[in-house]
Amino acid sequence: MNPVSGLLAAFRRRSLLRSLLRPLLAFAFVVVAGVVGFTTLGGVGVIDALFWLLDPTSIELYFQEHAGPATVVKAYAIVVLSGLVVAGLWTGETVFSAVFGGRLSTEVTRMHMNQQINDQTDHVVICGYGTFGKTIAARLRESDTSVVVVERGDVQYDRAIEDGHLVVQGDARYEEPLEEARIKQAATIIAAIDDTNANVKIAVTATQLAPTVRVVVRAGDLMDEAVARRVGADEVIVPEVVSAERVVSKL
Repeated sequence: MNPVSGLLAAFRRRSLLRSLLRPLLAFAFVVVAGVVGFTTLGGVGVIDALFWLLDPTSIELYFQEHAGPATVVKAYAIVVLSGLVVAGLWTGETVFSAVFGGRLSTEVTRMHMNQQINDQTDHVVICGYGTFGKTIAARLRESDTSVVVVERGDVQYDRAIEDGHLVVQGDARYEEPLEEARIKQAATIIAAIDDTNANVKIAVTATQLAPTVRVVVRAGDLMDEAVARRVGADEVIVPEVVSAERVVSKL
């Protein structure tokens, strides 16, 4: 697990613990109130009071052999048991919602998104959702061009979904994520990661899976252009060079 994933997991655990704090405190309060009430009203010890909480039928058996306010204790037992049931249901509902609610929602979103991806043709596959990939995706979306993002990082994956893009989570250097992104039906693939070696590997995998797809590779410098073109890149972009040319044109 990468550091970001670890932090997210830790955050979710802390959130669950915070959510559970109130129902657990309520459950503990009812238990304490039950024990105190039974010892006070029934005149029994703490052990017997706890046993009454676990097995309310033992109250009836106790007062068959002992004198005391049986009716009052039984009525109090009903109140305590009702409180335990409510607190237990509250705790269970909190755990279920925290553990399964988000997961089910995530899976439903993923299934719906996968169905939309399967319907894509002549789209652009963008590998990497850093600043470079995010900017390209936004501009293409403005021009009504269909985009599928491939991103392996959890934070960037969630951000791409929040931005309204179709996203496949995985490492674009390998075949499976590219196939999920419908690379064979795509018009263009853009290797937009801030790592020339990774982008070259993406280009190799893409050309093997879809020989006719247009391949655009982001490179770190002009020296990498020849390597990228040798492995099948149709176009190589060096962001620093493009930025410098834009600055010069404005000057």
